[in-house]
Amino acid sequence: MTRPANPPSPRAVQAVFFDIGETLINEGEIYGRWADWLGVPRHTFLTKLGAILAAGGSHIDLFRYFRPGFDLEAEQKRREEAGVPNGFGADDLYPDARACLAALRDQGLYVGIAGNQPVRAAEQMAALGLDADVIGISDVWGVQKPAAEFFERCARIADVPPDRVLYVGDRIDNDVRPAIAFGMNAAFLRRGPWGHIQQDGEALAGCLFVLDDLESLPALVARHNAAP
Repeated sequence: MTRPANPPSPRAVQAVFFDIGETLINEGEIYGRWADWLGVPRHTFLTKLGAILAAGGSHIDLFRYFRPGFDLEAEQKRREEAGVPNGFGADDLYPDARACLAALRDQGLYVGIAGNQPVRAAEQMAALGLDADVIGISDVWGVQKPAAEFFERCARIADVPPDRVLYVGDRIDNDVRPAIAFGMNAAFLRRGPWGHIQQDGEALAGCLFVLDDLESLPALVARHNAAP
């Protein structure tokens, strides 16, 4: 009598979700276009961004430093009317992003994109034609990182337990800490201003991976899932 084969054990990582800004999308030119719009030299604008982030501020603080009372929604509308809308396109995609997502899909993993972005980013991301099962946009979902509900939504959409999800992002505050707190695996990507300014050795010690690029991620995940 032939014995039935044992069902395969669940892989340690069954779904991988990616942040958007400075993970898949290079925001350097995006900030550069904002500097042009505000009439600030790009070097000055980006240098001040780093200083504000190092002091615990945000990109909105940057805009309001150069233009007190800055209203993001109103300025975006003015830019659209002037024919220089805010947003991103294929030229802003990091060179290693497309191949990374495709390689993870080739491993049979669920691949998602989910980040804090305005509603219009959903159409912009879809236009890139990335190899992903879902694109999640905070302003469409009605919940933003670092809220636990954001990460719960990712796990629910992928239909896997949180501890089988890997969330990849460039921010310790918005990506690493809340993903781990929710019970997910986290990969910290050291690029972009947040990725090099924010420091937290304890949080990074809890990451499954700490990356300098996305090129290495598929092999790391494959090796991790193949381990006993």
